[in-house]
Amino acid sequence: MLKIGWAQRDVSTEKPVIINGQYYMRVSKGVLDPITVTALTMENERDYVIFLETDFTKTVKGVLNMVCEKVSGKNKEINTDKIIMNATHSHTSPIQSPNGQMSDWGKLEEIPHEGVDVADPYEYIEFFTDMCAEAVCESFESKKEGSMAYGYGYAAVANHRRVVYDPDLTNDENRKAELARIGTTKMYGHTELEDFSGYESGPDHFANFMFTFDKEDKLTGAVINIPCPSQNCEVEWYLSADYWHDVRTILREKYGKDLFVLPQCAAAGDQAPRILHYHEAQLRRYALKFSDHPYDKRLIEPYEMHNRLDIALKICDAFDEVYSWANKEKFNNPKIVHHNKMLELDKIYVSDEEYAKYKARYHEARANFNPKITDDPAQNLRNYSLEIAKIRDLQSVCERYQHQNEDKTHKTEIHVVRIGDIAFATNQFELFMDYQHRIQARSPFTQTFVVQLTAQHHCSSGTYLPTKRATLGKGYSAVMESSVCSYPGGNQLVEETLKELNEISEN
Repeated sequence: MLKIGWAQRDVSTEKPVIINGQYYMRVSKGVLDPITVTALTMENERDYVIFLETDFTKTVKGVLNMVCEKVSGKNKEINTDKIIMNATHSHTSPIQSPNGQMSDWGKLEEIPHEGVDVADPYEYIEFFTDMCAEAVCESFESKKEGSMAYGYGYAAVANHRRVVYDPDLTNDENRKAELARIGTTKMYGHTELEDFSGYESGPDHFANFMFTFDKEDKLTGAVINIPCPSQNCEVEWYLSADYWHDVRTILREKYGKDLFVLPQCAAAGDQAPRILHYHEAQLRRYALKFSDHPYDKRLIEPYEMHNRLDIALKICDAFDEVYSWANKEKFNNPKIVHHNKMLELDKIYVSDEEYAKYKARYHEARANFNPKITDDPAQNLRNYSLEIAKIRDLQSVCERYQHQNEDKTHKTEIHVVRIGDIAFATNQFELFMDYQHRIQARSPFTQTFVVQLTAQHHCSSGTYLPTKRATLGKGYSAVMESSVCSYPGGNQLVEETLKELNEISEN
């Protein structure tokens, strides 16, 4: 029989912590809405899986190890290899820093932050991993007989964020030369330019749902798999779960305050929760549609609160529609098979010529390092960290060149999980949409939930994995600074994932 256990913890803090998700440092001014971790254990007599969702940007190296160690210390029956820890890619969550490393900026004590109160990063990571371990153990220990159902619907959440330019559409020779130099594609590029030719690819509006029920057929929770990062509030200085907070609020008002909601970000490396060519029309839409929902004056981009509410309503509408028919077929003893496997993917190799270019750019950036100093300590920290991040990007490519022959592949872990006629397939990347479609199209399962940004034991999650088309177009997310694997590695990821999916389908 199927056994199901849920748990959730609030991991917000009012202390001033470094917020992840941008190239510059932000120090939190408080909590806009709760950031949480949610755990779901699903088990039968054969196997089990523990989903652990975090309202975070990504998971850095060492965090999963800390969680697993604490779980083992609390409950030795739990096989920590069964934990799948994913992030929703909010841009308003604390940095997880087991070693005090503040993302691309170095350790906190190495970063000038005079006049800015910043909480001890070690203290927060201990609290965060404690809460993760508690949620995992509670979900495992509270398992009770129940059933599950599933289905898919549509929610127009994501839009493509890589803008393509065509040199033939402009007569400006300087512009043609610029595109030849930097590439024809740019993330969040301007769409009002005469050489804007469209988007590199389209959006993905599929929304996958898995519902859980207790023995009395009461809805207890849902996994919601959406191919879009939760980064509407990405420039704000307050902690937030972004649109997933609105989703939880709306669904709990309708289905009960105890409903658990576990979000998963499907492949969305080239997707974002905003449109780029219809902005004025969107603002008018929100002004009329949400006239009863005033802006939060604390925010830098308050209209994004309307955007995230609009997104939440779409997800909840899809939830209602799918639930209305999916709950007619419940499964109380689905097959559960859970495999995890280490893969070795082709890395991006830095050529001698590329190394020379990056080295020259690095030294130029170091020589020109001169962050603007103002009367605002927080603004000074922002300016300083932005310059440091640019330098460290270039430095990272140079370091990769120097060490790239020591390990000729990129090692990454994937999980594949069968729950009846549906499957979950994980990866560590900000995975471009095409790879997901290839996996889903050839998967032996009725529905396949692709889950990106899953935690790794030996490295950080979150680097982009672009397609061949994107690599040729260049631009951020498809260049060396932002990727460790390119499309040959992506092709391997697809084939290895499908191999594992086919294997568990036969068990």
